[in-house]
Amino acid sequence: MRKIIIAIDGYSACGKSSTAKIAAKKLGYGYVDTGAMYRATTLYFLEHYINLTNPKAVQNALEEIHIQFVHNIKTDRNETFLNGLNVEDEIRSMRITNRVSEVSAIADVRICMSTLQKKMGKRKGVIMDGRDIGTVVFPEAELKIFMHADLEIRAVRRQQELLAMNRVVDLDEVKENLIKRDYIDTSRKEGPLKRAEDAYDLNSSFMTLDEQVDFVVNLATAKIIEDYIQSSFLQ
Repeated sequence: MRKIIIAIDGYSACGKSSTAKIAAKKLGYGYVDTGAMYRATTLYFLEHYINLTNPKAVQNALEEIHIQFVHNIKTDRNETFLNGLNVEDEIRSMRITNRVSEVSAIADVRICMSTLQKKMGKRKGVIMDGRDIGTVVFPEAELKIFMHADLEIRAVRRQQELLAMNRVVDLDEVKENLIKRDYIDTSRKEGPLKRAEDAYDLNSSFMTLDEQVDFVVNLATAKIIEDYIQSSFLQ
């Protein structure tokens, strides 16, 4: 059957990445964590002291950034490599989390990352999660889903994720970071976070991860079958 593109957009810590990863595995699709791309870029900018207000410095830095996703057989997860180095754990730190929305709001950064994402999804059969996948990167995606959840619930989830990585962060600090990121993500000029008109709404506040995955897989399966029937009819 013909493969499709699945775009999952939404707020931080609402379950996008976890849902997308498992759904991709169930469907036999590729998975692209676009948030990791922006996090890796943020890491590079911080380590090289790039002036975010200097367009030339930003452009030069982007030309030096090479991001890859490599599947780790032992851990069964895709890991982010920045210029040949595994930075998967480092880009999940609060240091990066506190700055990633600021870097993501830069026009040149979004253009660069969107171009890479379009190349990654060119052959279809992929699930991408992010902020503007269904509105900017792949407005033609056959299936779009917009995820959101209650702020308090998102804060607890993010705190638990950090604890799983042996990082203790006060819940108020996590919540403050989410509020800041929500504002930047929704108010920026380039690729702001918003729901595509044809996106399905997924409020994950009181859903288990399995229920979220089933929501995506069921919609995807129905869409794939629908497209198959339509293409067969046209032939």
